[in-house]
Amino acid sequence: MPSNQPAAGHLAIKPEYQSSQLPAAAKPSEPNRNRHYDPKKPHITDTKITKQNWWKHVNWLNVTLIVMVPLAGLVASFWTPVKWQTALFAVIYYYFSGLGITAGYHRLWAHSSYSATTPLRIFLALVGGGAVEGSVRWWARDHRAHHRYTDTDKDPYSVRKGLLYSHFGWMVMKQNPKRIGRTDISDLNEDPVVIWQHRHYLKVVIFMGLILPTIFCGLAFNDFLGGFVYAGILRIFFVQQATFCVNSLAHWLGDQPFDDRNSPRDHVFTALMTLGEGYHNFHHEFPSDYRNALDWWQYDPTKWSIWVWKQLGLAYDLKQFRSNEIEKGRVQQQQKKLDMKRSKLDWGVPLDALPVMEYEDFQDQAKNGRALIDVAGVVHDVTTFIKDHPGGKAMISSGIGKDATAMFNGGVYMHSNAAHNLLSTMRVGVIRGGCEVEIWKRAQRENKDVQYSKDGQGQKIIRAGSQVTKIAEPVATAGAA
Repeated sequence: MPSNQPAAGHLAIKPEYQSSQLPAAAKPSEPNRNRHYDPKKPHITDTKITKQNWWKHVNWLNVTLIVMVPLAGLVASFWTPVKWQTALFAVIYYYFSGLGITAGYHRLWAHSSYSATTPLRIFLALVGGGAVEGSVRWWARDHRAHHRYTDTDKDPYSVRKGLLYSHFGWMVMKQNPKRIGRTDISDLNEDPVVIWQHRHYLKVVIFMGLILPTIFCGLAFNDFLGGFVYAGILRIFFVQQATFCVNSLAHWLGDQPFDDRNSPRDHVFTALMTLGEGYHNFHHEFPSDYRNALDWWQYDPTKWSIWVWKQLGLAYDLKQFRSNEIEKGRVQQQQKKLDMKRSKLDWGVPLDALPVMEYEDFQDQAKNGRALIDVAGVVHDVTTFIKDHPGGKAMISSGIGKDATAMFNGGVYMHSNAAHNLLSTMRVGVIRGGCEVEIWKRAQRENKDVQYSKDGQGQKIIRAGSQVTKIAEPVATAGAA
């Protein structure tokens, strides 16, 4: 499970930007965000943005790839006709390149939620590169930091810094490498497919992102320009925006059925936008699970694809978190929500906070005009309730100054759970030596049948049906047949 605190075993790991992590033969040839990084000099992000230096804060390579190029493609689409065959191929290739990110970059490499054969790994590395979102090594490294430091300053795309920042602001503005949380990517450095794609990333991007769709549409449909604009540039734009929604919408829109301490949320809309990655609250709680959606009817084509690949012998060792642990998380969150609702309700003064009264004092106060009744050793003031008693004034008045336990629990009427709850709000004291109260107090001391629990804020709560005034069996009345 993700943690916001560095594990002891990770302290000695060097940050990703230090090239000593890579084998000598695997030095990346492509430019990257840390190419000119000098740890001895102040990073540009340590300086205030001004009219004179704002352009230095911008990551112009990313601005070109995720803003300028898509805008150029959008403009070109106004005078570029599209054939239906090209449009269909663009949609199909969109799904393939999207799976390269969700099933490849994310679930295979970032989380190792399943294993894949070499042909499938190569395929996912290629089509994932066609999405133009960085190399597997770079992408997985930041994503592991995101999970480990969710919603903190060390999270590369924390939604706490704003929805737009988590969507793409973190990409277009330079980041200080020292501020990104450290993660272990030693397994990725030992993966030959990952290293090959990292070394030749720009070649993969250009070929898979633009050249391949252009040539395919040109040769198959005689539509080179349409392939370049629609299956190339605009497809890249939509795949990128879908992926960015996982960083933004999935941390902002939806429910939190498993944990609400951090921002990840579940929502079907985000799932539809991201090939099933929208069940993000589940994913952050159980990141090693190859699934994002648990139920068959929930939209998760990435999960379905991995399952199909397993049937074809291309994937294996599909990891699933134990259902018992998943349900424990769900129940704990449901209980937390219930406890929050309970804490806002009036359950009456706790028994251990009530003053102790002698029975004679109880009777004297009742004779002197205070409408007190004793139910199970607990004194209740029903003065303001007499006129509203649904059984009539005479019925409730007959119990004033008396032990009305038998009357309340079936001797006259077997009161409902609602009546017990209402009566609990009228508590004013307990009778010294009252049998039921003494049994309750002893149970508290011995931690048996504990009536009180605590909510998330440490406040006492009372479970439904735990009222001390309630007796399991009706009290037999005199003369009953």
